[in-house]
Amino acid sequence: MSIATPYRHPNPKEALPEIVVQHAVPQDERVWVPQAENVWFRPLCLNVSQGYWTNLLRVRKSGVLSCHRHPQAVHGYVIKGSWRYLEHDWVATEGSYVFEPPGETHTLYVPEDVQEMITLFQVNGVMYYVDSEGRHTGFEDVFIKLDMCRKHYESVGLGADYVDQFVR
Repeated sequence: MSIATPYRHPNPKEALPEIVVQHAVPQDERVWVPQAENVWFRPLCLNVSQGYWTNLLRVRKSGVLSCHRHPQAVHGYVIKGSWRYLEHDWVATEGSYVFEPPGETHTLYVPEDVQEMITLFQVNGVMYYVDSEGRHTGFEDVFIKLDMCRKHYESVGLGADYVDQFVR
């Protein structure tokens, strides 16, 4: 069998098409969805059937971003800049991979010398926001992310359905 021979049978009819995002770090600023002041995300996959999302997080400020925990694992890969969790002594720099175990509470901090941080995150389940004492202050899930995208893309002229290409 030649390596260049493609699979000859159809995929299951229920299988959704792949998501291929050219220019994942977008050239069009309208693709970045505002999340907070100087904080944006760029959706790559919003999986509503399995409850996870993959996005780029972009931060253009230093300081504390949020204190939060996750009930499921989170994976991150730093594309630009650096960040850390106040509860740990490591720093995630460009090229770093970070695995966040389920249940851990941490406070994302971007150092003073970082002008821009971009990290790819895959978040399973929810982001459960808490204060420094662990009291619930809010949450985000894939459906909230999807709603944020629809509203933003409609407001910037891309259309609410622009986000549909990332939904599975």
